[in-house]
Order: sequence, then structure tokens, then C-alpha cells
Amino acid sequence: MRVNRHQLMGVLAGLMTAAGTVQAADEGSYFQRINTYPVYETLDAGVDKKTETVAEIIYASKDGRTLVFTDSPGEAVVFVDAADPANLKSLGRTALGGEPTSVAVAAKYALSGTNTSKSYVEPSGHLTVIDLATRKVAATCDVQGQPDSVAISPDGKFVAIAIENERDEDLNDGVIPQMPAGHVAIFDLDKDGKPTNCDNARIVGMTGMAEVAPEDPEPEFVSINEDNIAVVTLQENNHIALIDLAKGEVINHFSAGTGSAQAIPVKKARMSDASGAIKDVRREPDAVAWIDNERFVTADEGDYEGGSRSFTIFNKDGDVVYTSGADMEHLAMSHGHYPAKRAHKKGSEPEGVAVGTFNGERLIFVNSERANFVAVYKDTGVKPEFKQFLPTHVKPEGLLAMGDQGLFVVANEEDSVKDGVRAALSLYRFGADKAEYPTIVSAKDGQTGAPIGWGALSGLAADPNDHKTVYAVSDSFYDEARIFKIDVSKSPARIVSHMDLTGGAEKKYDLEGIAIAKDGGFWLSSEGHPKKEMKHLLLKVSANGKMEQEISIPDDLLAQAKRFSLEGVTSYEDAGETKVVIAVQREWKDDPKGMTKLAVFTPSKNEWGYVHYPLDAPKSPAGGWVGLSEITHVKDGTFAVIERDNKGGPDAAIKQVTLVSLKDVKPAPLGGSLPVLEKRVVLNLLPAMAANNGWTPDKVEGLAITANGRILAVTDNDGVDDATGETQLLDLGPASQLQ
Repeated sequence: MRVNRHQLMGVLAGLMTAAGTVQAADEGSYFQRINTYPVYETLDAGVDKKTETVAEIIYASKDGRTLVFTDSPGEAVVFVDAADPANLKSLGRTALGGEPTSVAVAAKYALSGTNTSKSYVEPSGHLTVIDLATRKVAATCDVQGQPDSVAISPDGKFVAIAIENERDEDLNDGVIPQMPAGHVAIFDLDKDGKPTNCDNARIVGMTGMAEVAPEDPEPEFVSINEDNIAVVTLQENNHIALIDLAKGEVINHFSAGTGSAQAIPVKKARMSDASGAIKDVRREPDAVAWIDNERFVTADEGDYEGGSRSFTIFNKDGDVVYTSGADMEHLAMSHGHYPAKRAHKKGSEPEGVAVGTFNGERLIFVNSERANFVAVYKDTGVKPEFKQFLPTHVKPEGLLAMGDQGLFVVANEEDSVKDGVRAALSLYRFGADKAEYPTIVSAKDGQTGAPIGWGALSGLAADPNDHKTVYAVSDSFYDEARIFKIDVSKSPARIVSHMDLTGGAEKKYDLEGIAIAKDGGFWLSSEGHPKKEMKHLLLKVSANGKMEQEISIPDDLLAQAKRFSLEGVTSYEDAGETKVVIAVQREWKDDPKGMTKLAVFTPSKNEWGYVHYPLDAPKSPAGGWVGLSEITHVKDGTFAVIERDNKGGPDAAIKQVTLVSLKDVKPAPLGGSLPVLEKRVVLNLLPAMAANNGWTPDKVEGLAITANGRILAVTDNDGVDDATGETQLLDLGPASQLQ
């Protein structure tokens, strides 16, 4: 479901928007996401939309009205009408008969590197020349190997192609040398951008330079400045070279060196913490972009031995002007985007860089392939100034800064129908007065000096005595069960502290719900997963997270259990008696189709009773299921419930808050008919969830009513695992709507 922002401004006056973390207050100097465009929309009529499509490297025509990107599995270059960037339209695909590796656009032609290699030891490829007007192949120019990056000089006179002749990662553990060696191919272009020496590429050899495998250079990425000097990264060789394109010769080269970072996640564990450090790790840069004619910036992704998790600014003499150290890692941690499963490998993996001028400011863009964001910095000549955190779709690859059009575009390559993730283009317009994202960040941990790591927020509860404070829990994605304290009086809201559960008997908990107990502690629901040896539990913990009670669900209920079980939890007082209500997500074995349970527990009597909740039937064109994610007591036995489907993006159809009442309803034991609650839909969450023009999350899982009567909801970002990593903390307006 795509919702036009301008149609929603009245409806969403209460939607929480954020100024971002330590961001400048310059009016009109922020990017606002205006579109997330699924690549499958570019498929020809009649082609199954489930066909794998990706977007990798992206470029624009000179007038900015046409976007051109590579689709590797489709073996095509894709053209998109961007006259209205908020409403892209497919112009068609050009089949290449090989794998496109990169694309750049000259005056009248798109130039694509096309890999036609038979094997790693028999690399081959060409530069495919595509007429922009007809989108037909006008020529193919042999590049004498397997191409990777393609760049056109600013004056349009040259195109340079990095010929990687990539290694076989399954051979000798991927260690180089693995011949044949790579090189750089240069073509001279006419005024229309067509190669004039198509049959005779100028080849620049690059052997004998690097300290690492000098006999096997593997050029990765190329960028050209206004002096027609190309900077080329040799990622696996940890080396950088400068080439004079007019002369066709290397004029300087140097090692990319090493980098270090402190207080970052490094353990092979599912945690976002500041437990370790890396020291003197090879940068092994991937993408590179000139900042001006004297300096360039690299994304230090790493390959088989390196990865400093940073970006670095060099001058053309090879001196390091600036290196970001732990900044990218800490941005991922503070914004809940840290890819915890990758901590022991290359962490957030900065992979792409771009540079552009917007409203007179030279900006540097660095993407994180695994954490799904782009960090925007202002170039100061020395240490860049952090400006904005832009959430992307999954696995951002190509970056395109269109300063003249005031646009920034990200090509995101991950495409998995099974995981509900589709490749997409993310478009951002420059000129907003403030940043819309993040809506929640974390403060620094006083002990480590690094941000408090967080993610996968799955339950929410408001402090009844302090309107500034809510609490959240994260689910079993992480190794440790954790409660977070959040200050919601700030914009963005700020996680100010956390506590881990202690004293429990179980190895692991799957926290899905949290409620404030009458005595000041917490009630928690742990969903459990029988196949993973996690029990379905109701937990009572103290105010500092110490386990007080682990309450198993009754055996007769357990016998009916299925995988999707305990979700939200809330407590209330009924005739002077504390009662705890747990929402079961979906139907269990003994439930009629379309009915799930609310379980009502009376602690003083150790007594359980149950009622049925009627679920909506799925409405998404993609099918799926509908279930419960949260329950929150409103007043006098009335409860707000989050009911949602399991679909995201354009397939999302049901994300809603309903009201039910247990007043005058007596929960019944199992074994007979259960009372069926009447529900009323009071809030449709889809407009708020789609308002930032991103990929609508499938999981809205937390709901709370603050002490001053505001309704807050939060989405679960799945720990950035096959998910965008975005967390939306939504201010849905006054609690008077829940009547």
C-alpha cells in the first residue's frame, strides 16, 4: 500500500517526526524520502512479479529525467522515467545476453559493463553501448576480460572500466593470486558518448604495484575527476592507483593501509554491544568517489582478509586525510540498525560512496550494505560533519547523488519473495526542514562510551506515573533478553538505559510483551518456541530486571499450542484483584478457524481463564495470515489490541488497533465453549506506517498509552535480518480515540 504523503498531512498531524541524532538545524537542508519503487514493477507485461529482480548500480541521464540501473539476474539494463520522482514509471529493459556489472550514462548512450565469462580462468566481457532514445544495443566493445565498475569522465571524453577478472571464492579459500590478472580498459568517446575506438580498447596494466598479490591485480571500482584522473580501488590487493586517462598510464599508486575501531560488536553472537575492537585491519576498499580534484573517499568494506568498517578520505598523494573509525558501527548501533549476525565478520560493511553538491554544500554519502542505511556528511576539508541518517531498503548497493535535481537515489539489491523482501529503488528529495528519521535512537552507554545497542522491539508499556517514560523489550533475535527505558519526551525518542533479565532458569527467553506491574516491577510474556527449547512463559520480574516468577502456561493449554503463541501482555485491577491478560497470536489446535485466545491469569488464585478473539480474514492480495501482536489495558476492563497481517510493503493490508472489553465477560476454562469478544476497529495504522514512503513494515508489535494520554506504537525491525532495519515509533494521537 503506497500512500501519498501530501494526502496525509491532516490525518497524521500527530505522527512523530525526528530531527535525527546530532544533526544540524539548517532549515531546508535535509533529505526526505519520497518513493520506494519495487524493481519487479519494471518487468514486462505477463512476467510473474515473483521473478527475481535486483537493482545494483544506478545512473541518470544528463537531464535527470531517466534513471538507468543494472539487473544482474535479469541480464538487463533497466530504464525508468523519473520526470516525476515520486511516481516512477518503467520505460523498459534492454537484454544484454550477459551479466551487467555496472552502468554509466553519456549524452546519448548508456554504457554497461557486461560479463560473458565462461569461467574464472576464462574471463570475458564487453562494454555494451545502448542508444538512450531507442534503448537498443548500438555496439559492443571488447574489454579483454570480466568488467566490473564503469565510469564516464565529467567532460564526457572518456569511459574507464575496471576489469576485475574476479577470483573463485571456493578455490584456495578465495586467497589470491588467481590468474589471470585484471586491468583497466579505456575508450575515447565522441560528443554523443559513443566509443570511437570500440575495436581497440586502451589497456592499462596494473601488475607489480600492490604488496598483496602484485601479480594478480583485481580492480574493483573507478571514479574520474575533472582533470581526467581515474582513481581505481584494487580491493583484494588493498591498493589504490591513479591513472591519467589521456595518457593511459598509472601516475601514482599506494597501499590502502589499515584501520582500527574501538568499542564495537565483534563477537560471534546475536548482540549489538561494544564488546570488542579491531586493530590494524586492512581497509580493502570497495567503492571510491572523488570529492574534488585533490581528494577522494573510499568505502572500506573489506573482502577476504580485511574490512575496517569505515570510510577514508585520501589525497591523491596517498595521504590519509580522515578515517571514520567506529563512526559507521556506532551509527548502526544507535539507530537500531546493527546487523548483529554479522558482528564477527565485517559488521555494518560500508560498501558504496557518492559525492554531490546540494544547495552549495558538498555532501558525502556512505552506505552500509548490511545495516541498510546511508550516512550523509558535509565536506569541511578536514573532518566531515555528520548531517543525516537515511534508512534504505535491504542491501543498498549503488548510490546516485543528483545535486542539480535535488535528488538522491539508492539502488537496493536484495530480492527474496520467500522472506518478503523485494529489491527496490529508494528516492530522497533535498530541501526538507527537518529529518523524518529516526523516530527513536539510543544514548551512549556510560560504561562503554558507545551507543546502547538495540533492535527488534516487540512490546511496549508506559510508566503510569511519568508521561516521559515508556519501556520496551526485544525478542529472541538477540541472545540476551533485555528491557529498555525510553524517554519519549524528546524527538527522536531516546533509549536512555537498559537492563538484562537476570536470575532466570531458562537459557533463553523470547520476550514479546511487557506490562507495568502494580508493585513497580514488570510482567513479561515469553512467546517460546518448542523446537528451539524455549518455553511459553509468563514472567514476573523486579524493577531492575531480576526474575521473581516463571509461570508456565497450564498443561491443558500447552497441549494445544502451536508455533505462533504468546504475544502482548497487560495487567489491570478487577474488583480489587490483579489480573494479567496475554494475547495469543494465532489460532491453536482447539480454536475454531478465525479465532484466537486471550488468556486471563489471576496471580492470587493461580487461576487461568480464556476468551476468544475474532480475527479478520486476510485481505492482502498476497494472502498470508492475520494475528495479534499486542494488548494494552485502557480503562475499566477495556483493552486496545494490535491486529495485523504478516505482509509488508505494497502487500500490507491489515494493521489496526481494535477495542475489546472483558467487563461483564467471564473467562472460561478450556474444554468447552469460550466467550467470544466483540471488537471494534478504532485505528487504521497503515497510513501512519506508510507515511515516510518506505517499505511498510509487516510487524507493528508494541502499543502503549502514556500517562498524559498519548497513544504510541512501535514496529519490530527483526534485528535487520532479511528486513530493512527501520523502527517506527509512532505517536498516534490522543487516547480519547480509544473510546
